[in-house]
Amino acid sequence: MAPSSHARRELLGLSFTALCGGALALDLLLILGLLGLIGYYGGRTFWQQNLVELELADGRKLLGEVHRREAVPAAQGGGSRLQLRVGNRDLSGADFLWVDEKDVVRRCEPADAVLLERLEWGGFYGRLIELKKGEQSLASGPGLEAAFERLHEQKLAEGEEVRRLEKGAIGRVNRALEELRLAGKRLELEAPPAAERARRQAELEGRTAEKQAEYEQLASELGALREKLSAETLVAEAADGTHKEIPVGAVVRAIYPNRLGTAGKLGLYLSRVWEFVSGDPRESNTEGGIFPAIFGTVMMVFLMSIAVVPLGVLAALYLREYAKQGPLVRMVRIAVNNLAGVPSIVFGVFGLGFFVYTVGGTLDRLFFPEALPTPTFGTGGILWAALTLALLTVPVVIVATEEGLAAVPRIVREGSLALGATQFETTFRVVLPAAAPGILTGLILAMARAAGEVAPLMIVGMVKLAPTLPVDTQAPFVHFERKFMHLGFHIYDVGFQSPNVDATKPLVFTTALLLIAVVTAINLVAISIRNRLRKRYAGSAV
Repeated sequence: MAPSSHARRELLGLSFTALCGGALALDLLLILGLLGLIGYYGGRTFWQQNLVELELADGRKLLGEVHRREAVPAAQGGGSRLQLRVGNRDLSGADFLWVDEKDVVRRCEPADAVLLERLEWGGFYGRLIELKKGEQSLASGPGLEAAFERLHEQKLAEGEEVRRLEKGAIGRVNRALEELRLAGKRLELEAPPAAERARRQAELEGRTAEKQAEYEQLASELGALREKLSAETLVAEAADGTHKEIPVGAVVRAIYPNRLGTAGKLGLYLSRVWEFVSGDPRESNTEGGIFPAIFGTVMMVFLMSIAVVPLGVLAALYLREYAKQGPLVRMVRIAVNNLAGVPSIVFGVFGLGFFVYTVGGTLDRLFFPEALPTPTFGTGGILWAALTLALLTVPVVIVATEEGLAAVPRIVREGSLALGATQFETTFRVVLPAAAPGILTGLILAMARAAGEVAPLMIVGMVKLAPTLPVDTQAPFVHFERKFMHLGFHIYDVGFQSPNVDATKPLVFTTALLLIAVVTAINLVAISIRNRLRKRYAGSAV
């Protein structure tokens, strides 16, 4: 007996439901697979492998970490080969070497093998030979490791003192000298009477002489500290017998991986993770930390949120609550929806032309003429980047806000108006709070997109390396005109602009994992606020 039409429709509905469920499961599987891949490669970046010494058939000796192992095609002789991270880039010019396993005649893990993490030239793999000061030998043999450890702790403290002096006192004096220079140019532009001009000029020259004398004294102290920092050197020997003198102050860590147990490697792993999250970059962003990029990303998203919410909410309020519905309003909505599909690089070009050159150039001419032709706001900065991304994401906020306003029951508006409230009071005290969860939904989507955008930011303020943060202890404390670093651009830079691809590839996954974590943390805060508002205005059906 053939099934009835009702049964066929029911069967078709169940099949479509199963198809939708399967598509959702596939999407979740792909997302979890991507996150798992990024987490696996990003999480193992800082785990320390044992150092392996290989003796080859031709007599060469290599020391390093086994990075990966792969099979050799039969057409090339078969077998397998190892990619060894040998470091010592200043000696050999390459961090990695490929070795056929059939050429290895001896393999061991020597206990005295050391990895020296350096401020420059990456890691050094070898053995410690001697500690020197000039031509004087300070330590060698059995007491070398203990002597180096004591001296290294002292050099770390001296290095921190050098950085404090550079960023602290010397930085303040440099800023004061620059302000005095600008004050002198401002005096020339103002052109006061001769007597007043002479008095002010003499005052500026006196203050400049004081600051210049202070700077020379601080520079002399800094030179002495740097000379002291590089006075002692460590003689290390590479696997091929080559000796290298390394300033003790240039060593970040001295690690003996083959002596470390699981607990020791875990402690080293956590130390490297903390350095990566909290430290400054070095070696063209391929080593050190990425704190400036984290700070720049979060601050840029925060500024973008402050700018996009008023723009998007007010536009949606007008379109939904005040504008007379008709062809013009429909055309505006179509334009807003189409704006969401404009390529992001177009917004970057618009931000460069409008915000940077037009608005920023006008601000420079009106308020900072003494600094010209060097621009203050007439060049890329974090403020212009945030406003550009606000324009990029404002359609998302407008659409989400309109949906939230539409979900507020009409009876709520009519009840408020019936009690004597004006339309303005009804909108801002009744309707808008009830639509707040929808507004936050739009903000969450806007923040997620803004945090991952790179193309427009490359035009309006993002740089590879920013010497200072947009926030510091100097008045006015928040510097909107400064350029900034961004996690998205850092991924692009280390992944596609570095000549040492094998060394920087793990950093791509690590930075991507960190970017996902930052975006997730920001979104979780917004979602938590949205859920509280939903409970408070449960009757709004949003």
